[in-house]
Amino acid sequence: MEALKGVIVLLAATGLLAFVHEDLNDLAARLVEHSHLNPASKYPHIFLDAVAHLQQPRLIGLAAGAGAYSAIRLIEAYGLFWGRAWAEWLAAFSGGLYVPLELMELFREPSALGVAVLAVNLAVVAVMAWALVQRRRLHANGAI
Repeated sequence: MEALKGVIVLLAATGLLAFVHEDLNDLAARLVEHSHLNPASKYPHIFLDAVAHLQQPRLIGLAAGAGAYSAIRLIEAYGLFWGRAWAEWLAAFSGGLYVPLELMELFREPSALGVAVLAVNLAVVAVMAWALVQRRRLHANGAI
């Protein structure tokens, strides 16, 4: 799963970099026109306004951030595949980072999807914590 997330974000980062030397305003306008949307209506206007404020250095920064996130996910996937303790720690920590944000979102705007996302994330953290406890037990018993 971590490898899939890493690859998807890497593809998104690559796609962002492909637009660095493009006229993003023109591209966004053509996309809205191609979708047969009214550029003056609310959501296409928000999209066009966001693209107008997206300068190339910021686009490069977004792509670099996405690349770093992708690298962390791919490294984590490698470690989990080979059963490395550091990868289990990384997975537990990175999964746990999202729990407070998901809880705040649930308190702000409760939804079934929010509950499901929180439950899956808590399950991932619990599985990684369980794996770490089991690893510690095996190590204490001299099995590792």
